[in-house]
Amino acid sequence: MRLSFIKCHGSGNDFPLVDGRALDLSDAQWGQVARALSDRAGPVGGDGLLVLTAGDDDAAFGMRMFNSDGSEAETCLNGLRCVARAGFEALGLDRATVRLKTSVATVARATDLAPGVYTVTETAGPATLDVAAWPLDAGAAQVVAAPVPPLDPHRAFTAVAIPNPHLVSFVDRVDEDELVRLGTVCEAAPVWLPRRANVSFVEGRGEDRLFVRTFERGVGLTDSCGSAMAASTYAACLDGRVAFGRDVTVLNRGGLVRARAERDAMVTLSGNATWEWAGEATIDLIHARAGDLTIARHMDAEIAAWAAVADAAC
Repeated sequence: MRLSFIKCHGSGNDFPLVDGRALDLSDAQWGQVARALSDRAGPVGGDGLLVLTAGDDDAAFGMRMFNSDGSEAETCLNGLRCVARAGFEALGLDRATVRLKTSVATVARATDLAPGVYTVTETAGPATLDVAAWPLDAGAAQVVAAPVPPLDPHRAFTAVAIPNPHLVSFVDRVDEDELVRLGTVCEAAPVWLPRRANVSFVEGRGEDRLFVRTFERGVGLTDSCGSAMAASTYAACLDGRVAFGRDVTVLNRGGLVRARAERDAMVTLSGNATWEWAGEATIDLIHARAGDLTIARHMDAEIAAWAAVADAAC
């Protein structure tokens, strides 16, 4: 099958984005498309696949996100901004409610973070601390700045679902080897964490600035994860590191977002939705391979505008 898509990114979290409103594919087929298009060894590559879907009585449009291993995530907030832009442009909107896999989110066109950087504000939640819903068997109903003994009895985590599950640990300095080790344990779907989880190390970098590094479920070590930045902001507020209702800058390897967590557990992110190029490829659904790539156009001005922001954030 032949598919058209846009290669895009939110804060460096990159994806092929497909308008799936008129496509009739099964969940398994979408998983194969995700594996084909997001394969870093293939012609496109990405952290996963974004799909713009039709709306319903409660939402103007919907979003599905498939990880690079073909599994479907509950949400992806960096990806949501990109899907929001696609939905806005397709339907002539500047704000909307979006249907996610297990929840809804609100999105709106926002003032650009910098000249030429298309920016979307998104609000998701409420974040929940009920680990039984994951499920996570850590010996407690909630985990806030406390160990998860099966993972590491000596490191403190906060367990937050928004709605996908995150284990957040605040560190003086990110040790990527340790992050990968812990993330790999979770990725194996042990009996105490059968649906896996995202794992993030978070550094405080002065007043109202955080740096987040994430081992993402179904992806691995990633330059950016929007829901991890949201979960980390909420966890920082729970831990007294950041005040509820206060804007913070959340940095990552891909750039930054502005974030704010409220006491009602709703979290708002404002960040980029950058188009890089538009193209199409042939998908072999049986073998999950993409080929015969053609690129219709490159969005050089958008790429350059975001590069200036990312360089300044480093």
